[in-house]
Amino acid sequence: MTMLIQDAKLAANIFDAPAQAATRDGFGKGLVEAGDADVRIVALSADLTESTRVEEFKKKFPERFVEVGVAEQNMATVAAGMANYGKLPFITSYAAFSPGRNWEQIRTTIALNDVPVIVCGMHAGVSVGPDGATHQMLEDVALMRAMPNMIVISPCDSEEGRKATLAAAKLGKPVYLRFGREKTPVMTTAETQFEIGKANLLYGGDTSECAIFATGALVYNALLAAKQLESEGVMVSVTNIHTIKPLDRETIVREAKRAGSVVTVEEHQIHGGLGSAIAEVLAEEAPTPIEFIGVRDMYGQSGEPKELIEHYGMGVSHIIAAVKKAAARK
Repeated sequence: MTMLIQDAKLAANIFDAPAQAATRDGFGKGLVEAGDADVRIVALSADLTESTRVEEFKKKFPERFVEVGVAEQNMATVAAGMANYGKLPFITSYAAFSPGRNWEQIRTTIALNDVPVIVCGMHAGVSVGPDGATHQMLEDVALMRAMPNMIVISPCDSEEGRKATLAAAKLGKPVYLRFGREKTPVMTTAETQFEIGKANLLYGGDTSECAIFATGALVYNALLAAKQLESEGVMVSVTNIHTIKPLDRETIVREAKRAGSVVTVEEHQIHGGLGSAIAEVLAEEAPTPIEFIGVRDMYGQSGEPKELIEHYGMGVSHIIAAVKKAAARK
């Protein structure tokens, strides 16, 4: 079995003492970098500049920042208008509010018109922790991937969040970027390849009994599960699906066929998210036994992030059990 993470030092330390940073922190850095590179970039906030990490952009480019206030619907439509006149707007709020509250405005004014607005949903998943069910957005991927013209990206770590932000700024399309609040392990480096629509095989070898497809910060749990399984003599692959739409169909089909069984891992409802998207691809091209790790038709609740990940069945032990179940169905 071979670790395929490109940075050898990072690969050596990733299971022992990985650096920790929130994916939203990577967004904040990437937004400032993108603003330096392109004067057309503007940022809009719905009264959450610090929480969404847009604060540094506001300080550096005050003339290119708009505080809309607690008016997420207005924020989407204002951004659509700005995009129609040549700007590249990033709109920022908690995912529960954008796209949760303003989905219709995003659909009608942004996606339908195919204008380059980047919707940045922060604090996604149960790892928001004590904020509770109202703020733990678990349906956003389903909402956004069903929308024509919308690209959907879920970075695995802070560094990938930075790269995704820079890539989205250059795409010229509507994009949804999904970010978390909690500090999570950093699995990639500045040298790690990132391309929208191209999945990254992080862990694998010549043989595999199961292909794990994971997205967001739970990619790390998938890697921990793979290492534990390897110690038990069970070989698996782990692929980081940072782009949920469009999917890298070629990689998904190749790994699924090679392994003969699949497990999907996401901090989202299992309905309509990454697992559903991959199941759709495999149903068309390579029917494969598949097990789903995610939230099973429930809302979140207040608690510590790690505690909630375990409670909702997204921990390392749950991934291991799912791999063994999927492999047994071959």
